[in-house]
Amino acid sequence: MKIRKNGVFLLGAGIVLLLIIGSILLFSNKKKGDKMVIGVILPGSSDEPGWNGIHYQGIRDACAELGVTMELYENAPEYSGECEKAVREMAEKGIKAIVLESYNYPDEIEETIKEYPDISFYCCSSDRNLDNYKTYFARVYQARYLSGIVAGMKTKSNHIGYVAAMDNNEVNRGINAFTLGVRSVNPEAVVYVSYTGDWDNGEKERQEAAALVNNCRVDVLAYHQNQPFVVGMAEELGVYVIGYNIDRGEYSDCLLTSVVSNWNMVYQEIIADYLQNKEIGVRNYWIGIEKDAVELSFYSKEVSQEMIDAVEFAADRLRDDKEVFSGLIYDNAGNIRCNENEVIRDEILQQQMNWLVEGVEIYEVN
Repeated sequence: MKIRKNGVFLLGAGIVLLLIIGSILLFSNKKKGDKMVIGVILPGSSDEPGWNGIHYQGIRDACAELGVTMELYENAPEYSGECEKAVREMAEKGIKAIVLESYNYPDEIEETIKEYPDISFYCCSSDRNLDNYKTYFARVYQARYLSGIVAGMKTKSNHIGYVAAMDNNEVNRGINAFTLGVRSVNPEAVVYVSYTGDWDNGEKERQEAAALVNNCRVDVLAYHQNQPFVVGMAEELGVYVIGYNIDRGEYSDCLLTSVVSNWNMVYQEIIADYLQNKEIGVRNYWIGIEKDAVELSFYSKEVSQEMIDAVEFAADRLRDDKEVFSGLIYDNAGNIRCNENEVIRDEILQQQMNWLVEGVEIYEVN
C-alpha cells in the first residue's frame, strides 16, 4: 500500500536499483577488461620443452582467449628467493591473481602469501590450506595409467624403469597410476623407480636412466622431470621410453608416446571463474580426461594397434567414471590400500600418497 501511494518512494527505489546494477556492471567490466592482469611465475624458461614451456603456452593461450593480460616472471628456481621477489614485484603493480608454476613454491613463500590476503594465489601443490590459496592440476595420473598400458605391453624383460624427481604426493601418484596401468595388462612386470631429488638436473637424470637400464635390465623407461633428458638417454641406450609433456619432435620411434596435459583447458576454467567471482567457493581445481585435459599425444610406429585399442578401451572407462585408484589395491609392503568396490578419495590422492603400489621397487643409484 505504501508503494502505491508514494511515487517519490518508487522513484528513489528505482534510482538505488539502477546504481546497484551499474556498480555491478562497472566492476564486472573492469575485471574483464584489458586492465585485468594474471601474474605467472615459472621456475624455468618459457621457451624450453617440457613443464615450463607447456604451462606457459597453456596459460598464454587461455589469457588471450579470455582477454586477460599476463605478467610473466620466468627463471625463478625453487628456493632461490626469486619467487618471493616476483610476488612482491607483482603485488606492487596491483596484480590480484598470481599463478605459481612449481610444486614447492608455496613451501618457500608461505609467509609471503599470508602477507597479501587480497591476492589470490594458485599452485599445483595441494599441501597448503590458506584462505587466499587455491590448488589446481590436471589429472595427469589418468594419462600416466594409459601410458603404463603401453609400457606393460611393450616390455620383453618385464622390467620397466621410472626416473622420478621428488618423493612427494604428485610424483608418487603418477608412479602408482603408471604401475597400475602396467600391471593391468602385465601382472608380472616390475617398475624400478629412482628419485633424483630435483626437477631439472640433466646429468643426474641421464645417469639414473643409464643405471636402471644397465643394472635393472629395464627395456622401457618413463620419467617425471621438467625436461626430456631421459628421452635422449633412452635413444643412446637403445631402449623404449614414455615421454612427458613433449611432442614427437625429432625423436626416433623409441619414443613410444607422451603423457600430456592440455593446460589451456585448466587455465581457462581457473581464469573464467576468477573473472566471474565463481572461484570464491572453490579451493581445488582438478580436471581430467572427461574434459580432454589429459591424453597421450601420439603413438610411434613401435606401438601396435592392439596396444592402441587397449589404451582406448581404458580411456573410455575413465571417461565413464571408472577411477584409476579403485578396486583392490595393495601397496608394495603388502598392505591393502583400497578394497573391492571402493574408490580412493581425492583428498588421499592429493595429500596422503606417501606410499607406492605393489609392483614398484625403489632403486638407489650409488
